Amino acid sequence: MAQSPTNHLFFPLIPLHSTMQMFGEIPDFLIVWLEKQQMFWVASAPLTLDGLVNISPKGVEGTFHIANPRRVWYEDLSGSGIETISHIRENGRVTILFNAFEGPPRIVRLYGKGSVFEFGTSDYNTLLPEGIRHPGSRAVIVLDIFKVATTCGYSVPFYDFKGHRTQLLEWAAKKEAADRDTELTVGFSSATGPRVQTGLKRWWEERNTTSLDGLQGIVSAHMSDEIFRSRRIAKKSPFQTATIQSKMIRTFDFRILCAFLFGILVTCIYQRLALITSHFIFIN
Repeated sequence: MAQSPTNHLFFPLIPLHSTMQMFGEIPDFLIVWLEKQQMFWVASAPLTLDGLVNISPKGVEGTFHIANPRRVWYEDLSGSGIETISHIRENGRVTILFNAFEGPPRIVRLYGKGSVFEFGTSDYNTLLPEGIRHPGSRAVIVLDIFKVATTCGYSVPFYDFKGHRTQLLEWAAKKEAADRDTELTVGFSSATGPRVQTGLKRWWEERNTTSLDGLQGIVSAHMSDEIFRSRRIAKKSPFQTATIQSKMIRTFDFRILCAFLFGILVTCIYQRLALITSHFIFIN
């Protein structure tokens, strides 16, 4: 877990002028550290001067892998955008950033040339055999590293890691199930026929084929006849479960309040009508 801010007194003090180091590949001591991190950021950009620079946070457990000191890769999970893949197709430039939220401060940047292996391709299946991929995985992003930089990270705050979220995986699993149920029907083909309306491949087709700057995104994944077979979703973290329960309680409390106010309104109307009725009877 993260250390409290006062714990920095126990970390070795490193002179600021010696905190940046450059490497041609990931050194062994950084491989061990990188594999312990719970999230990272991916930065990319188009070549045009007015193009949108993109930074994407990544954090699902088990999606980042170190193949060797000069190559890393991660599962690119489905989302509303397709910026990283589009930028890689255009120019290949990618930077992956890690930083320490606990323990001694540190920032690590991995500079490299990116490649995209879409769902349904042989390269994708080699890295993610059947049953290994996460629900929603649409591609593998490979980074061939040519430079690694470490800097101090002195300004990065401490944070406690509570657990990984599973909402994205659960959402994708439902869409994959819709595709799978239809694709198992004899004669159906995602390559030639219309994609399932509520399926993940339709999502890719409608939202992931073009970037915000109009660059090419997904090319073939949405037309693949590959059947979705994913790993089991990990159990929700206690923190996520508590958050969901708290939201349910708040929703329940609001409904009780609405019901109470509605009851008061009905009572007032009833009493008013009763008064009018009794008055009318008295007059007659």
